[in-house]
Amino acid sequence: MSELDTDTGASAGTPAKSGPLGYGDRVQLTGPKGRLNTITLVHDGEFHSHRGVIAHADLVGLPDASVVENSSGEEYLVLRPLLSDFVMSMPRGAAIVYPKDAAQILSLADIFPGARVVEAGVGSGALSLHLLRGIGEQGELFSFERREEFADVARANVAAFSGAAPDNWTLSVGDLQDTLPAVCPTDSVDRVVLDMLAPWECVDVAAEALKPGGVLICYVATVTQLSRTAEEIRRSGLFTHPQSNETMVRGWHVEGLAVRPDHRMVAHTGFLITARRLAPGTVLPSLKRRASKGEFTDADLASWLPDLAGEVESSEMWSPEVVGDRVKSDKVLRKKVREARALADERGVETAPEVEQAASAAPGQQATNTAE
Repeated sequence: MSELDTDTGASAGTPAKSGPLGYGDRVQLTGPKGRLNTITLVHDGEFHSHRGVIAHADLVGLPDASVVENSSGEEYLVLRPLLSDFVMSMPRGAAIVYPKDAAQILSLADIFPGARVVEAGVGSGALSLHLLRGIGEQGELFSFERREEFADVARANVAAFSGAAPDNWTLSVGDLQDTLPAVCPTDSVDRVVLDMLAPWECVDVAAEALKPGGVLICYVATVTQLSRTAEEIRRSGLFTHPQSNETMVRGWHVEGLAVRPDHRMVAHTGFLITARRLAPGTVLPSLKRRASKGEFTDADLASWLPDLAGEVESSEMWSPEVVGDRVKSDKVLRKKVREARALADERGVETAPEVEQAASAAPGQQATNTAE
């Protein structure tokens, strides 16, 4: 098969998901020691390691899941990366939602084909990719991000994986409380997914956009955020009783009679809180619980969450540093934006770096439709 016949990746704009490998495809090379290397196939490209070289042209035209040898005779398994592989290796401006949590979000929120979904806190675009796959071509995803640098990284990552900016994805830069009402009318959204520092601040605006019976799901990193969000959902009176959980995944080593848990695992990453929108005017019945020996009081809540009692400002108590988030410098963020755009460029995808001013946004806030 000639290179001309298989040059279907970058030239077509949309990377192939099956069939023979072509230029523009993202491929994953697994060496003898199990080490993964993810590359984009380009003309005249080469993959170098300390043990030898593999020319990209030698991979073009091969079936997916083939084995090739480098110049030293070492064998490499060649596979197209899965979505979970891509999000773990793509450039990151902010911490990503891990695949184990993204899968739970799609399940617990019942993200279905054709759904209209709001996502706040885009980060690097990992969850956006999972949501776009869940809603299908008939659904709509409205994503909101406060930081323009994160939005740039997410935009490039989504375009690199999808081959182009999806027509059913709108990415707005600005505060959710200010921009959501202008983008999504009242009772027009099926699901709201909040991945942000203080999701309790957006409970009311999320409730306004959700249809009765719609799902609100929040992803938070710490128990204090978990408690604060759950209490605000209860206090609002707009949702069912919130349910909380976390997901831990432990791999196993299975080889002959040597069957044991892996020594390392991705344990705690975050908590998920879910609740469903009540119909207007509905009063939720109280849950009947057995009396405990020590019922908590408002004073107890104030000691745990002083901003809930008005003793301190929410902005003073809640910051990325306080909850333990790693904060990247502006220099590092600019580097990640360049890396994400370079990844998209390798696949022949154009990403617009400029951001249009949203007519409805507050001064200093911007909005962009990624489907331009």
